[in-house]
This record gives sequence, C-alpha cells and structure tokens, in this order.
Amino acid sequence: MKLLLAEDSALLRAGLEQLLGALGHSVTAVTDAEALRAIAVQEDFDLIISDVRMPPTMTDDGLQAVHDLRAADPTQPVVVLSQYVAASYLDRLLEHGGFGYLLKERVSDVEEFVRTLDDVARGGTVVDPEVVTALLSARHTGLARLTAREREVLGLMAQGLSNKDIEDTLVLTSGAVSKHVSSVFIKLGFRPEDSNRRGKAVLAWLRHTER
Repeated sequence: MKLLLAEDSALLRAGLEQLLGALGHSVTAVTDAEALRAIAVQEDFDLIISDVRMPPTMTDDGLQAVHDLRAADPTQPVVVLSQYVAASYLDRLLEHGGFGYLLKERVSDVEEFVRTLDDVARGGTVVDPEVVTALLSARHTGLARLTAREREVLGLMAQGLSNKDIEDTLVLTSGAVSKHVSSVFIKLGFRPEDSNRRGKAVLAWLRHTER
C-alpha cells in the first residue's frame, strides 16, 4: 500500500517506517500536522497513519488534521495512534468506515497492528478497547453531572424537539432554554467548534438510556 505516516517522535517514526517498508509498503513520512495536510491533499494514499499530539501546538493537531481530511473525503482510511484517549472529533470520525484508533502501546504487538492497518484500509473500523471504555465512561460521567432540569431538556432534545418546542413544553424563556442546552454541551465535553453538538448529545443520551 501507499502510506502516509505523520509522527513527530523520531524513534517511533523510524521504527514504523522500517516495519512497514519491510512488509512491502511505500511510506511517506512527515513530522507535523501542517505537512500532513499539505501532502494528503496533493497525493492519494491507501492509508494515513497519524499521531494525535504533534507540532505545531503539540495538542491534538494530528487528530484535527485527519478530521478535516476525512470531512473533505470520508472514504480516506485513517489510523490514529495516541498515548492517551483524545475524545475530540471521534464521533465524527467514526461516522464512516475506514477508521482506526489505537493506543501506541498496541504497536508493539506487530501482528495486531498490521492486521488493524489491513482492516482499516479495506474500510473496516478498529477502535482500541481501552479507548471505547474511556469514552463511554467520560460520556456517562458527563450525564451524571447534569441537573434534573438539564436531563429533562436533553430528554426532550432526544425526542426531536427544537429549542422553541422545549420553551413551550417546559414553559421557560428562550434564554433559559439556551442556557440549559449550552450547559448540557459543556458537561458532556463538547466544545463550541465541535460539529453537530446537538446530535452528539442526543446520541450520548440514547446510549445511556439503552443500558
């Protein structure tokens, strides 16, 4: 396969290049998110492998980059590697197949890592069990922090009611409903720049109520 590898750690990058090259893959390696974006839009790759935290800001630049690339082309297979669980953008990234999220410690299991790359390149979805557990725990914790009124508002959102409908149902002002909705988003960990926060909040609620 033709692979694009984005990893700022020289040691891990060299190790992955050697491993993937030995398996017969063609590897283009970059060290920051800006280079990842630039090369990914210039060339076609069978699979992109990216770290979450990398330059320029050393936060979730890599995850932001693959999110944007997948938004432009949802069919682009991507495997994200991380030393920790980063929840930002994951719901959006998981909307389509061809996505993998592995903790870096899994890379040491070469057979499992290679199998993941093959599965994702073919359109499959592979998410580290620890990532799933952490995300569900985070969402559950956020729901537990909601006040009774906020849970009521979120429940009505899950029924498809608009803010105006919620105002009429609960006999609240527009400002009060907006405040409750904003508080729900914050407590569930959704940032203002996250896309479709309302839909994601409803999804978290439905997953919780199905238990």
